[in-house]
Amino acid sequence: MKIIVIGASGTIGKAVSSHLAARHEIVSVGANSGDVRADIRDSAQVRRLFEQAGKVDAVVVAAGAVHFGPLAELGPEQFQVGIASKLMGQVNVAQAAAEWLSDGGSITLISGIVAEQPIRFGASASMVNSAVEGFVRGAAIELPRGLRINAVSPTLLEESLDAYGPYFYGFEPTSADRVALAYSRSVEGAQTGQVYRVW
Repeated sequence: MKIIVIGASGTIGKAVSSHLAARHEIVSVGANSGDVRADIRDSAQVRRLFEQAGKVDAVVVAAGAVHFGPLAELGPEQFQVGIASKLMGQVNVAQAAAEWLSDGGSITLISGIVAEQPIRFGASASMVNSAVEGFVRGAAIELPRGLRINAVSPTLLEESLDAYGPYFYGFEPTSADRVALAYSRSVEGAQTGQVYRVW
């Protein structure tokens, strides 16, 4: 298969690319690096990405920013970070991908454990991750041509303990390689409308 990996230079993106590259052709995408450059917050850039990459069999996203902070200090600008990037950025990708995927192709988005297991300072992240999962379930019943869409919901990564560990006391971390297996299950399996939890 020919697979677009968006966020390919990130911790999860590298693991996913490495895992899938053993069997498939990878087109790496990032805002500042990769075979193709695109900021997923900009729907025009996303459309150009697919025009450059051409017909593909799968699209996976391992990218999207959210703002962490006390609820009392979250204003529209802080909420908008996650809405524009992790939510609408991935929606932009999914909608554009539907036009460029081969019949039976797949889209895999990323949510996160705080959709179901909230943490202090993570209200915006919980909101956005839950919305991503809702979009996946809703889109799954409307996609044409046998196209599939799923989400991967990872917990805290071992590789990210230094940066995010203080937000996730009591959570058992997992490896990026284990998260990559869930992406493989989505891309190379047959299910749709699923959230693969890697907790």
